[in-house]
This record gives sequence, C-alpha cells and structure tokens, in this order.
Amino acid sequence: MKKIVLCFPLTGQQVQQIREATPGFEVVDAGQERIATEILDADIFCGHAKVPVPWDQVVQLGKLQWIQSSAAGLDHCLTPEVIQSGIRVTSASGLFADQVAEQTFALLFGLFRKIPTFLAAMRKKEVIRRPTWDFHGKTVGIIGFGGNGRRLAELIAPFGNRILATDAFPVNRPDYVEQLLPADQLHRVLSESDVVILCVPLVEATRQLLDRNALEVMKEGSVLINVARGRVVDEAALVGHLKTGRIAAAGLDVTEEEPLPESSELWYLENVLITPHVGAQSARRVPVTVDFFCKNVANYLQGRPLQNEVDKTLGFPRPAI
Repeated sequence: MKKIVLCFPLTGQQVQQIREATPGFEVVDAGQERIATEILDADIFCGHAKVPVPWDQVVQLGKLQWIQSSAAGLDHCLTPEVIQSGIRVTSASGLFADQVAEQTFALLFGLFRKIPTFLAAMRKKEVIRRPTWDFHGKTVGIIGFGGNGRRLAELIAPFGNRILATDAFPVNRPDYVEQLLPADQLHRVLSESDVVILCVPLVEATRQLLDRNALEVMKEGSVLINVARGRVVDEAALVGHLKTGRIAAAGLDVTEEEPLPESSELWYLENVLITPHVGAQSARRVPVTVDFFCKNVANYLQGRPLQNEVDKTLGFPRPAI
C-alpha cells in the first residue's frame, strides 16, 4: 500500500480528513519525532520537518514522489539531492499572505509610532509625549513580489504611498505599483526607498541579498522590515548600520540564527523590534493547510496540474505570465 507521511501539528480529525481524501493510502502522522525514519517509506510527504532528514537517502531509495510543504519557504527540503531528483515539490506560497501582511504592519507601525518606547514608559507609569514618524508619504520598496509581496502592495496602496518592487519575474504590475523591476535593479530600489520590506524566498540567489554593499546603498534614515528569511541579510553589517543610525530602524520577524542567541547585539538595540518568526502564524493555519493539501491530492490522483508546483531550479513556483 502506498504511504502518505505527515509532519505538522494535526488533530486526529484532521488526519482523518486526509485519510478520507486519499482512499487506498496508508496515512501516517509522524510528527517531528518520527519523520526522519517514516519518510524513508513515504510515497507522498506533507509538512515541514524541523529536524534533520536524510534527504540523500530518501532520493536514493526512489520511493518518494511528491513533497507538499506546509510552508511557503522550501529551504527545509530543497537540498541538492531533491533538486536533482524526480520528486515533485509544491509549496504553501500565498496561503498566509494576509497574516504575513499583518505581521509586517505590526513591525512597521510599531517602529514608526515608537510603540516599544511607549510600552517601556507605560511599565514605569510615565506619561511623556515623544516624537514619532509618519508613514504616509514615504516610498516603500518591496523586495520579492510573489504572493506575500503582492498582498502587501495591495494593502499599502490605500495609504497613498509610492510603491516600488523588484522580482525575479517582474510581470503583471498592478496599477498602484509605480515600478516593478527585475531583481538586478535591487540597488536602485534600495536607494530610493524610505521603507524596505523583504519578501523573497531563501534560495542561493537571495542568500545575503542585502549584503554589506546593498545595505550601504540603502537610503540614509530608512527602515528595514524582514518577513522573509534571516539569511537574506548580512546581520553583522545590519547591526553596524543600526548602531550608527544610518539605517534608522529594523523590524525583524526572522533572524540569521533562530532562535536568536542571547549574545546577539540585536537584543540590545533600541531601534530594533523582533518577533519570533510568527509572520505566517494563524489560528486557521493547520485547517487551511489540510484543505489545500486535500485539494492538491485530488489534483495529483487525477493527473491534473498541482497548485503551487515549484520550479526546483528556482526554489519557488514559476509565476503565470
């Protein structure tokens, strides 16, 4: 019997929903504890392994046919062995764009309206009016214009801000985005933006995308928001710019190492707001993911195109043009 192996936090009822959608398959809820062994016998894998998985062995066995990631990011499974194999990969790209946008706004407005400063004052029962910043009228640069970047632009547009964006596939520009530029125009967008929001996936081309040179190109006094992956940014160089105030502030839902070590200087900078990688967190995350997987399983079993199928050489789904 063919086997589906699951690895994300499911209830018994949700596992049963998947069983009912996949008659003829054995469905195993491996969890993080058993995923490294159960995946060796899987035909289909759905989830996000946060423990080491022997992907080289999985590929050598030749049994696994399809990976449905429960996350938009695929750095947990797109190893060189998987990329070179015949295993199909689909992502959860765009499923939680609303939540990522909400997290972005929480970080952005928390910094602009100086919420950490006022929260510290509140704890001391101080009532002191302190300066804040204005978001309206600022130029916003969105780096990565996939599902999350597009949703952010849509929600920022009513504020009347000038919006610039870059993407590996700069197609289908909405009217409210002034310019949608190729990825190689990154420095141009950085130099013009008062707010830079990172929405790119972590692939080889985006690793340390904001390196020392790119950070130096950023407009003086600009604000950086990272809801992508920590390794997209040269963290040591960012700390240097934050300490001098050349980059005015940073809102980070992700960091280079997670959890962020206690020794990191980021903890001690007053112009930094940190959240623990909760951008896609949602009370409905698991039910939405289960529903998506069940619909994609139907596509798989009936030979229809899979939704969010990834171009493994790119590391993300190729956009429709």
